[in-house]
Amino acid sequence: MIIVVGLAFEARIAAGPGVRVICSGDGRDLAAKLTAAIADARQHVQGCPGIISFGVAGGLAPDLRPGTCVVGSAVISGANRMPISPEWSQKLLRTIPDAISGVLLGVPTPIAHPNDKRALFMKTGAIAVDMESHIVAAVGLAHDLPVAAIRVITDPAKRALPASAVAAMRPNGTTNIGAMLRSVLRRPKELPALLQTALDARAARATLVRGRHLLGPAFTLPTTS
Repeated sequence: MIIVVGLAFEARIAAGPGVRVICSGDGRDLAAKLTAAIADARQHVQGCPGIISFGVAGGLAPDLRPGTCVVGSAVISGANRMPISPEWSQKLLRTIPDAISGVLLGVPTPIAHPNDKRALFMKTGAIAVDMESHIVAAVGLAHDLPVAAIRVITDPAKRALPASAVAAMRPNGTTNIGAMLRSVLRRPKELPALLQTALDARAARATLVRGRHLLGPAFTLPTTS
């Protein structure tokens, strides 16, 4: 199974026997990395049963709280609407308590401001946004592989993502604490929002860990024809 994440902490949660984790960071070259991983997996006896997009997401629907698990029903990218495996989605919804089904929106950069989140929700109907699921869906479709998406809300629609939090994101998916501190020193009024973001992220992480445990070490999901 190939699992695609955006951040280093998500990769640590996703890891397990028989699982290949790709951490996309800023998403650069993700499609090429994923294509190469599929080709490599198909050289082995077990092959490549499919791809899962796994990690946190920004909330677009106004009622979604931090820690809410969204199982993708489809992925939108620009004018394209890409399918998700219904068999895998149903398995995930049965396995992860309180998970909800909804459309995901794929974007190349973080959506930080509540006004932008509201506009995207009204325009697309997607309930959450992330930077990997659209690439996973497109590559899966190109290679005739089932795709699923497990995304947990970290920043809800009503809250802005502080500039200090965005500044801390390295291209490789790790966190640059020094850059965050320097940003806070330049914008001290952001500190309360940054602390709230940390609490939201903690709730999202707890849900990710619980979901990963429930799915078992190898992310066992039904095969599809």
